[in-house]
Amino acid sequence: MRQLLIVVTVGAALGLSACADNTAPPQTDTQLNTTTVSEVNATNPLFAKSALQYEAPDFNAIKDEHFLPAITAGMEQQMNEVLAIANNPEPPSFENTLVAMERSGVLLNRAAQIFYNLAGSSSNPERRKIQAELAPKMAAHQDNINLNPALFARVKSLYEQRNELQLNSEAVRLIEEYYEDFVRAGAQLTEEQKVAIRGLNEEHSTLTNQFSQNLLAETENIAVLVETKEELEGLSAAQITAAAEAAEESGHTGKFLLDITNTTRQPMLAQLHNRELRQRLWEASANRAQSGDYDNRSLVSRLAQLRAERAKLLGYDNWASYGLEAQMAKTPEAVFNMLGSMAPAVVTNTKREAAAIQQMIAQQGGNFELQPWDWEYYAEYVRQAKFDLDESEVKQYFEFNRVLQDGVFYTFNRLFGITFKPLPDLPTYHPDVAAYEVFDKDGSSIAIFYADYFAREGKRGGAWMSSFVGQSHLTGQKPVVVNVMNIPKAPDGQPTLVSYDHVTTMFHELGHGVHGIFSNVTYPSLAGTAVPRDFVEFPSTFQEDWAGHPDVIANYAKHFETGEPIPAELLAKTIASRSFNQGFDTLEYLSAALLDMEWHSLSADQPLQDVNAFEAAALAKHGVDLAAVPPRYKSTYFSHSMGGGYSAGYYAYMWSEILAADAYAIVQSRGSLQLENGQRFRDEILSKGNSRDPMESYVAFGGREPTTDALLIRRGLEIAVE
Repeated sequence: MRQLLIVVTVGAALGLSACADNTAPPQTDTQLNTTTVSEVNATNPLFAKSALQYEAPDFNAIKDEHFLPAITAGMEQQMNEVLAIANNPEPPSFENTLVAMERSGVLLNRAAQIFYNLAGSSSNPERRKIQAELAPKMAAHQDNINLNPALFARVKSLYEQRNELQLNSEAVRLIEEYYEDFVRAGAQLTEEQKVAIRGLNEEHSTLTNQFSQNLLAETENIAVLVETKEELEGLSAAQITAAAEAAEESGHTGKFLLDITNTTRQPMLAQLHNRELRQRLWEASANRAQSGDYDNRSLVSRLAQLRAERAKLLGYDNWASYGLEAQMAKTPEAVFNMLGSMAPAVVTNTKREAAAIQQMIAQQGGNFELQPWDWEYYAEYVRQAKFDLDESEVKQYFEFNRVLQDGVFYTFNRLFGITFKPLPDLPTYHPDVAAYEVFDKDGSSIAIFYADYFAREGKRGGAWMSSFVGQSHLTGQKPVVVNVMNIPKAPDGQPTLVSYDHVTTMFHELGHGVHGIFSNVTYPSLAGTAVPRDFVEFPSTFQEDWAGHPDVIANYAKHFETGEPIPAELLAKTIASRSFNQGFDTLEYLSAALLDMEWHSLSADQPLQDVNAFEAAALAKHGVDLAAVPPRYKSTYFSHSMGGGYSAGYYAYMWSEILAADAYAIVQSRGSLQLENGQRFRDEILSKGNSRDPMESYVAFGGREPTTDALLIRRGLEIAVE
């Protein structure tokens, strides 16, 4: 397969010794011989295809000790399969080379997809240990495939005659993707260069894993301990109870513990009256992983340098040039131009918002300059004054289960005709995870969906979609997908009331979910969300705006106690307020995207950078260095960028939002929330995966290429900058 692992954190590979020829790599002490594999197979559930529906993992049977033997044996098994393909005496054909590659690695992919999903959503010390051990080995395993000259010769032969093979368009696309991936992995390098790139890949894999594990440990380590309940004034009773329970669990009876979420911004900053505590909370977030045992600064500098060195070996000026070649954007210049063209309007809006907030501080008797820990707190007062809207009042109409059932599932039923039936007897990996069977509009069963929405220890921050089983007509597999979020769960017996941001994220993540669920392609490597990074966020972002559609929000926004619909006036204010604070929201994102691009625009010849100085210079260079609005992520906890998946790719959210806003506007012009519109989106976008060029899919759906007009309107940024 082109990708050993499709764990979309929409996000690698075993340690065999360097092997430049097409002979089998030497045996290592981590490999299992046939007898050992046979013995383990008898008791390890990962060695056999799951008997559960659609091969859903049997979490009741799987234990941590099963992962390393299965993944290790899986790598050996796949390497034997790959060597058989590479050394096949028959002339290369599509069937005996690429279809054979697509069928390889069954055990490895099954075990690895389960393991890496659990490592992100339900980590523990044993899984972190396994992850650290696997990181360099998996990288070497992938190199042993990508740098095999005999295998590449077969792929290249097919690529050069692809137009004469009388294959369908999806098969031709597969050939082209394989060829490009091999070339971009270094298949055309000299033997000396291949040795060098193997070393870089191994170090990179080790450091990205260390970065992520440091961040997980640090996030748990820096929760803010509060001595008295009085300091928590402004939080709801449920939040205070949850903080007390967290403190109790951590051995601080009678105190309160505030957990730190993934971004620089912390949700509680909008509520806490105590300014000193707000500052403590913000500083714990903004300064994380910059000192002590989990200091990521040296890792950030070396990771940026490693990527630049790898790009240079492959013939590129920098990592951004390398990474973007395979994306819709194509060049760093295109990204810088897109982000730079927005920056003046965004900064102008943000400064206006800052002035309004500073005025509110003065009105309330404050005699201090606006700081990052003040922004959201006083922005709420500005919001209330402008829209007469109390966010705590609005949240009473956003009860989690109703949002999910009557909001998210309702919308996807209206748009696509699908329904979600609970599967209470299907094993899950945590009591908070719910399983559903997904049915199409004709009543046929099409997928399994896991909903893992609540924050807990051992889960990395943020929100994502991933797959346990990917769709493929070649293998006959149907999708088994999961959505993961970090919504604070209310104490037992109390309803979980969610913010509107969490509401839209629920819509967003199921947008990724149906991208996997509706996949309708033959080859696993082209299925579902296996598309360019700057396209993968488009289908999910498209779904966000349905959360505020009048028909939808009226269906789920009902009082958690009385069940009364949200009052029309409050609903109108809620929808109108969506454009509020968009300068801040956009600028903190824009700053992070530019920071990511600047790190990955460094050349291999430049020295290791001082992280804090580099950040300050990068933001100043683009005129986005507003002290009160720091980047959404700073480098030491920028998992998207430094963890690997979105390196030189964080811009993709904005790029995809251009497509999403344009597509949503097109759908509104065609009758809005109708099955006909959903079917067209499904047929031309969601079902195609990477079986054709993404822009071709977009034009097939929209009838033209996208414009930025709808994006500016969506973000309330359609202003002239003088």
